[in-house]
Order: sequence, then structure tokens, then C-alpha cells
Amino acid sequence: MAGCGSWVFFLTVCAVSLFGANAEIKFTIPVGKFFTYELMRETFQSDFEPSSKLYRRLQDDPMTFKCNRQKYPDLPEWLRFTQRHPYDNGFLYGTPTSPGKSIIEVYAINKQSYETARQIIVIKIVAEKMLPYQAEVFIKLREIEKVLPSSVQDEIKQDLQKLWDTEALEIINITNALDRGGRVPLPLAGHFEGVYVKVGSEQYFSDCLLRVLTPEYQRQCTAGAKVKVPGGCNFCSIPSNCITWCKTELFDLTKQEPTPPAPTVGSGILEAGGDFDPPESPPSRDYFPDYIVTVIVPLILAIVLCLLLAYIMYGRREGVAKRNARTNQIQLYHHHTIHGNTDELRNMAGNRGVPPPLSTLPMFNSRTGETAPPLQSDSPSIPLIMAQHDPYSDTLPRK
Repeated sequence: MAGCGSWVFFLTVCAVSLFGANAEIKFTIPVGKFFTYELMRETFQSDFEPSSKLYRRLQDDPMTFKCNRQKYPDLPEWLRFTQRHPYDNGFLYGTPTSPGKSIIEVYAINKQSYETARQIIVIKIVAEKMLPYQAEVFIKLREIEKVLPSSVQDEIKQDLQKLWDTEALEIINITNALDRGGRVPLPLAGHFEGVYVKVGSEQYFSDCLLRVLTPEYQRQCTAGAKVKVPGGCNFCSIPSNCITWCKTELFDLTKQEPTPPAPTVGSGILEAGGDFDPPESPPSRDYFPDYIVTVIVPLILAIVLCLLLAYIMYGRREGVAKRNARTNQIQLYHHHTIHGNTDELRNMAGNRGVPPPLSTLPMFNSRTGETAPPLQSDSPSIPLIMAQHDPYSDTLPRK
């Protein structure tokens, strides 16, 4: 009995893992109707651990989803996928524009054990007439992942039904504001990406929606003023579902011009009759004005700039005599003293047997070499550096 029970348990686990991973999920949706499908992490977690279905205990492992059309690397152009965090469920959403059939492959990757599970979604799109009257609203305090659940869509739909004054209202599309050129919000509380919600109906627009077409509305929104929803038209029961009035647009498909017919494709063979007359060669063109504009004019400008720079660098320089005449005598004497000391030190560098330089004496005259007595009166003829007579001054380090 124990061996039989183990075999039954093994077969049950194999059957659950086989059918749970490869089962096809089929949908039939009309053209122009919003489609959304939530990829539940719990469903794929049970595929990773088939035995957990028997014990009704699932782990909460991080999981990412990869979605693509079968035999193609990406999704159909009308279908989009979003998943904010590995611990969140994923969403496939979009609005088909033409009839057809799409087979979507969904791969779930367990980030904890790196196991994978596969799921097939078959979406059959049937032709249906588009709703003639459509309106698009912008919800500023929402993000796409928070709007796609069916419960949140019902809340938004109820508010828009009151705004449209009709129960026959369908959601046509939901788009992330980032896909429409919006900026990424700051990572702070109270900042959201925003979503665009488009709805449609067979009934004509209500009086509240027709206010969007008034010149006063156009003038206020063009001026950039923060226009609130009129008091009689504010039906948002939840603050996060309130719309931005200045970003509301109306679409009347009954007034749109029909698309022009496609051009008739011919046989590709020229009709008989007449010889081929090739076009004449283009007339000759004089390129001298272009040469003047592109070569001569820049060359002249370069020469003028060079002359101006040469005048500034050489013609505006003041002479040494003029500069010395305008310099203070004490400062000029100090300058000559520094140059003289520099030359003396350079001459001493080749021979170290010469007497100590005059610049190391407590007081000296750099031109005559005579030692001046200390404490003389201030005059332009004495050097700026003065020191008292100290028997140890010759042994002190000098900076």
C-alpha cells in the first residue's frame, strides 16, 4: 500500500506539472476593445512546486516574466507588457486594431531557483464596428500597474459613466503617460507617472464633455492655467481617480473623412506608342559665387582676425622705459636687487670656493658691495630687507 501510494503521488505530480505548464489559455476579443490579462505569480509558483498543490502551501519567490509572440522575438504591435517588481504580478494589455490571431508565449523565471515555466495564450481577434464617440481623459495620480486590475477599471468606468451620463460605456484603451512622451517622475511620495484612459460609447457626448469644445476652455488651457473640473461635472469618488480637465479630448468618428482608396496597381509594362524621349541634361551652373562665399569670405575674416590679434599682442605693448618710469623707485630698486642676486647665485653655482655672497650679509649694497651701518633713515636708496646685527645671523637658515 505504501508503494502504491507513492506511485500515485508521483503520477499526480507529473500530471500537474505537465498540464499546468503547457495548458493553453484562449481569449476572443473584438477589434477596438481593451484587453488585459494578469499573470498571477501564484499560478506559476505552483508549476515550480507541483507538490504544493496537494499541501496547499506556496512560497513567495521573486519572479520575472518574458512574453513574446510565438516564433517571434517580440509582442504584437498592439500588445504591451508591464511588471514593476519581481514580487508583483505582470500584465498583458492593449487594444487590437485589426482582426487576426496571436499566440503569445509567457515564460516565468523564478529568481530564487532559476526554474522556468511556460504558458501559452491564444488571442483570437474578431472584427467589430468601432464605437463612434470616444473621449480620452488623463488621470494624474495613477500608474499603469495600479489601473490595470479589473476592480480599479470598474471604479474609473463608473466615474466616467456619470460624466458621460450613460451606462453604455466601454474602455477602449489605457496608456502609460511615459509612452506618450511624459517625463519620469521623481522617486518621492505623491509623484506618479499618470495614465491616459480612452472610453467610447454609442451615445453622443454629454453636456459636461461638450464643455471641452468651448472657446473659454480652449483659452484657459492654452494660457497654462490650472483649470479644475466644473462643479457640476466632478464625479470622481476616489481622489486618485480624478481626471485632469485640460487634457481631455473628444473624438467623433462619424465626422472623420473616409480613408482614400488604395491606388490601382498596373501591369508594370509601358504602353506601346512613340519613342522614349529622355529628359534634357540640367543647365550648367556657375559655382563662382559659392566659391566666394565658402572660401574667400572665411579667408578674409581669418586675415582680419590675425591682423587684429597681432595689433593687440605687439602694437599695444608698453616699453620697458615707460613701465620703469611709472613704477615706484623702491619697488624698482627691489626688482633690480632680485635680478642681481639671481645672477650672483648663478655665477657661484660653478665654483664653491668663492667668499659668501653679499646677499647673505645683514646689510649690503648690491651695486657697490659696501656694507651699510644698521638703523639708517628710510630712503629709496637702501634695500627693503633690513636686519639687526646678530653674531649668529650667519648660521641661521634663510628662506
